[in-house]
Amino acid sequence: MRIDIWSDVVCPFCWIGKRHLEAALEAFRSDHPGTEVEVVWRAFELDPAAPRHGDPVVDESTAQMLSRKYGMTLSEAEAGQEQMAERFRELGLEFNWRAATTSSTFDAHRLAALAADHGLSDEVDEALRRAYFTDGERLSDPEVLRRVGVGAGVPADAVDRMLTGDGFGDRVREDIEAARGIGVKGVPFFVLDGRLAVSGAQPVEVFGQALEQALAARQA
Repeated sequence: MRIDIWSDVVCPFCWIGKRHLEAALEAFRSDHPGTEVEVVWRAFELDPAAPRHGDPVVDESTAQMLSRKYGMTLSEAEAGQEQMAERFRELGLEFNWRAATTSSTFDAHRLAALAADHGLSDEVDEALRRAYFTDGERLSDPEVLRRVGVGAGVPADAVDRMLTGDGFGDRVREDIEAARGIGVKGVPFFVLDGRLAVSGAQPVEVFGQALEQALAARQA
């Protein structure tokens, strides 16, 4: 079975959804030891207009961005961010939302595509999320991306070639276009075996049911 996941590394619901899926997969693999499950990460940009490296730096916190984007007060946005941080803590994650700032994730997705070619998708995905949510780093910064990639085990020369060129950009754009083609409006978005879609950070039980349903459809 294959699970395609459209996600953005600055999307808090995507990390929560990932943890819920992981818990469901652990139980599923225990119940079906002969069933192999491949997880494929696909790129999605929540804010394609966010500043990239070299653009003027916009020191806008995530709370300020949410306030501006959704027309809520800053205090309401901050309260929402703190509620999200509490959800993170329940899963053993840390969301330092006061330090998180907005920036482009396009190059982070290019790094993730490179990591996939080296069998390091999950390692780089986790490192990118920690860099953003926990450490408050800009994922448009080449130095941050180099440290993340090399630290996760991607060869340094491959990371440097990617960062100094436009490698894997086409793959990122293809993922984004594929999401548009199937009507994805937000992330996380999961497609199980090309036939069953699950949208959002659903509870563990929902993912478990979806896995069983996808397996039954495959066997049928």
